[in-house]
Amino acid sequence: MLTSLSRREVLAGAGFAAGATVLRAASTVLNPIESSSINIDQTTQAEGSPSFESVKKIDAGVLSIGYAEAGPSNGPPVILLHGWPYDIYSFVDVAPILASAGYRVIIPYLRGYGTTRFLSDGTFRNGQPSALAQDAIALMDRLKIDRAILAGFDWGARTACIVAALWPARCKALVSVSGYLIGSQESGREPLPPKAELQWWYQYYFATERGRAGYDKYRREFAKLIWQLASPKWNFADATFERSAAAFDNPDHVAIVLHNYRWRLGLAEGEPQYRDAEQKLAAGPAIGVPTITLEGDANGAPHPDPSAYSRKFVGAHEHRTIAGGIGHNLPQEAPTAFASAIVGVDRM
Repeated sequence: MLTSLSRREVLAGAGFAAGATVLRAASTVLNPIESSSINIDQTTQAEGSPSFESVKKIDAGVLSIGYAEAGPSNGPPVILLHGWPYDIYSFVDVAPILASAGYRVIIPYLRGYGTTRFLSDGTFRNGQPSALAQDAIALMDRLKIDRAILAGFDWGARTACIVAALWPARCKALVSVSGYLIGSQESGREPLPPKAELQWWYQYYFATERGRAGYDKYRREFAKLIWQLASPKWNFADATFERSAAAFDNPDHVAIVLHNYRWRLGLAEGEPQYRDAEQKLAAGPAIGVPTITLEGDANGAPHPDPSAYSRKFVGAHEHRTIAGGIGHNLPQEAPTAFASAIVGVDRM
């Protein structure tokens, strides 16, 4: 699940007015069924649909990246990035909508998930945010994609935000669930009142050896609990969960997840090649590319109020709150609204 800005800003944002300061100083509340005013095919697959037709693989950077692809090869590229503990099937109903609208859709497994593997056994299993962002750039380079619309949630939204902030020439536009998710180790060290700290229980669990062993032993049970807590009104089928849970069998999954959360708390070291990027990110750089931020009205994961991060988007920016009991896994719970935001940001 997400950590954004500093954790203190998340708490402070909860006290602000619900309406964010965004493009035309307006926030839009959308019903997922009525969220698209654009002319695209809104037919989606039923929950529990079997799979993507195929998952490809390509060597990029330090990884062999597994990814799904949909739509015409010469269409405008869109890269969709999942979070923890989810996988590419968060976008299984988004992809056909975008493909029908003419987009080339690329959906990679993040490092530590699914069929993505490290090319060398000797490579450090690094979960730093800037390392995941560099994976996205390496994938774009190998696929010969100069610029793409980047969209995601949770870890994926953070990765997309980092690319937009550090490599704006590579990011045509951005769609980010829960807004501006760039943080730093320093902000992760700031204590919060006990009630707020309770929301981050899993990070403290992962900081212990017991947490490592427990997550390794109970990966599926842990992930299902997070799904239920983060999306309390999403009645997902067992088959839907199991389809994604297979991605957690990746041999590097536990190492990447634990390093990610331990690094954020300052309990694990990163790698020297990412030091400059992390220093830039610690300054909270503004994002100037066209952006639509999204939030579900029933997101049970810790998340900031839109008013806490609107100032970080200095280009064209719109915020949309998606109504209807939509939780943390917004692309899978409201695929039409998510796809509509991508088409909408492309027109900004």
